[in-house]
Amino acid sequence: MEIKKISPSDTWSIRQSVMWPDKPLTYVQLAEDENGLHYGVFENAELLSVISLFIENENAQFRKFATQVTHQGKGHGSALLNFLIHECEKKQIKNLWCNARTSAYPFYQKFGFEIVSETWTKDGIEFVKMSKTLKTQI
Repeated sequence: MEIKKISPSDTWSIRQSVMWPDKPLTYVQLAEDENGLHYGVFENAELLSVISLFIENENAQFRKFATQVTHQGKGHGSALLNFLIHECEKKQIKNLWCNARTSAYPFYQKFGFEIVSETWTKDGIEFVKMSKTLKTQI
């Protein structure tokens, strides 16, 4: 398993097939994609999991975190999220947050994320904001 930076367009097909399979590819393309940092997990040169990070001062949001359905439950997403947390700590990010599907919030809780909002619905899917205070490195 290898984790490396990727381009925004490298994330789109996994985002779409995993998160919004009934929507067109343009639905998962973010206007701010060009301003983000994008990472992927590769195994045997195949891109299996993606995550996008958007930094604003000492806060960062990760978005569009997705792992190919056939590779879920094998530790790729966990490895990628651990990597992202470590990268944020190195960048002196104090707070990392996401808008999590309520079905996934137990996964994020394992990494120390806490629910910090009420639930809302987008396109029939319930979400909640989750946040984690990071240990910045000197």
